[in-house]
Amino acid sequence: MQAFEIKTHQPGRNYQKPHFFILNKGLNSGKPLVNPCPNCFVITTNSKESRESLFYLCLSLKIGKYFAYYLKGSVIPFICISDTKSVLKTALENNHQEQWAQKIEKLKKIMAFEENLKAQLQTIANLKKALLRS
Repeated sequence: MQAFEIKTHQPGRNYQKPHFFILNKGLNSGKPLVNPCPNCFVITTNSKESRESLFYLCLSLKIGKYFAYYLKGSVIPFICISDTKSVLKTALENNHQEQWAQKIEKLKKIMAFEENLKAQLQTIANLKKALLRS
């Protein structure tokens, strides 16, 4: 099992160890982030490999809607740090390391493909605007 530490992020704080952030408010709670935002947790690890593995584990848990069960609040839903830690620990215990490396590579390829499609859609939208303005 990988060692990690999860805390509430404080704006302006710098982290020396490999880290990433998890959104904790709104319907996207549980979404891993590279850059911090005001409403997020920070996860620090001992190595970059562990950071990358946990980042993609959080991404897969978010996509699979595993964090949605723990959302609280009626106006602005949020997830508690203890629930987030519990979901991550359970996922790490059920994780098969051999298969996980392959899944990470596939997730990276899918995310790159998704970014490419977003860029293409943005270009198409710009072309529409240019056509209508001329």
